[in-house]
Amino acid sequence: MTKILVPFDFSEQAQNALDFSIALAGKFDTIEVSVLNVVEFPSTSGFQTMGGGDMVPDMDNQIFFIELVDKRKEQFEALKKKYAESNFSLSTKIVLGNAYQGISASIADEEPDLVVMGSKGSSGLEEILIGSNTEKVVRNAKCPVLTVKAATDPTKFKKIVFASDFRESQDELANRIKALQKWFDADLYLVIINTPGSFETTRESASRIKMFANRYDIEHAVAEIYNSNSEEEGIVEFAEDIDADLIAMATHGRTGLAHLLTGSIAEDVVNHAKRPVWTFKVKK
Repeated sequence: MTKILVPFDFSEQAQNALDFSIALAGKFDTIEVSVLNVVEFPSTSGFQTMGGGDMVPDMDNQIFFIELVDKRKEQFEALKKKYAESNFSLSTKIVLGNAYQGISASIADEEPDLVVMGSKGSSGLEEILIGSNTEKVVRNAKCPVLTVKAATDPTKFKKIVFASDFRESQDELANRIKALQKWFDADLYLVIINTPGSFETTRESASRIKMFANRYDIEHAVAEIYNSNSEEEGIVEFAEDIDADLIAMATHGRTGLAHLLTGSIAEDVVNHAKRPVWTFKVKK
């Protein structure tokens, strides 16, 4: 691992993500923590219409916007000084515009090994219709995304849950899971969630897990079959039952109508799990 990207909006959740990333960076000899702040333009409700239909902010919004950017620059300078003597480099960047678009552009430009984001989850109508910026990044990022919701020390991770149906061969995903296990020097729990709508025997599930572990030479792994009403609930419940430190899973990155109709198990778990969740978008 050489670079971690941390979208940072100065919230409590973002601070948890930054603290997590800095603690993780301390485990490596060479690493960069790239801290990104997206300053969104003032709401168009306070804009005035000029000739040609262009929208420009009124004077009060302009002043506030300029002052906010200056404040973020000062805060980032203080942050860089704080970690100037660390065994990793910390870089900062401020971009203007939409938060999700700014994060996506930075992922494409910087090509980080990992994105760490703070999240407080979403529920109800917001979850169904738009979701959070974190969910959108989880859905679309080409690199792994790790979400945290509370202060978490990654140096103490000992149990990782990897939930899957283990039906498809995913060489890149398996290699990343092995690397994740190595980063944290943790035991890996390979779990299939058995639900009423997709029931199968324990023998069938256990056989697929064993084939996966043998195919990819995964060590220090435990095979588990867990019964629950839904896959999302089962993953969260199993992680709680064994007091796991991290949940890992793949996402297929469905968008548009397909996403509205089928949803995303990974995004639901990110929303509802209290513990950190690592996701990776697999190719369709």
